[in-house]
Amino acid sequence: MIWLLRHGDAEDIADDDASRPLTAKGKRQARAAGAALAKLDPGIEACLTSPKVRAVATARLVCDALGIEAEPSEALRGGDFDPAALVRGNGEILLVGHEPDLSRAVQLATGARVEMKKGGLAIIDGSVLHALMRPDALRRIAELD
Repeated sequence: MIWLLRHGDAEDIADDDASRPLTAKGKRQARAAGAALAKLDPGIEACLTSPKVRAVATARLVCDALGIEAEPSEALRGGDFDPAALVRGNGEILLVGHEPDLSRAVQLATGARVEMKKGGLAIIDGSVLHALMRPDALRRIAELD
């Protein structure tokens, strides 16, 4: 399975687009995603992230909860990518990136037309979209006892 997570909410203003940091809301979204994934315990073994500041920060917060390291990948910096080709041989993997790239990747892989919200998650396996979760759903999962 491939888990695709859009970075959390980020500041609108920065020296350049790549250096936009997460807002407090974005950090909460990332922590909730990490807590939800830890509760679901999907066996994610690796994480590739866009090297842009907001994506790296999101990935680090999520990966802290999963006990894995985030590895920057230029393939996730921006633009179209084939998720299956990117993760080949890596088992369960989390990809952290941007819109509209993630939605296009889901469409490329599955044919499904989706719009990923900031802090939202899609789960694909081959040509099947298993789930599309908004950040509020991830927060509710994270809060379950």
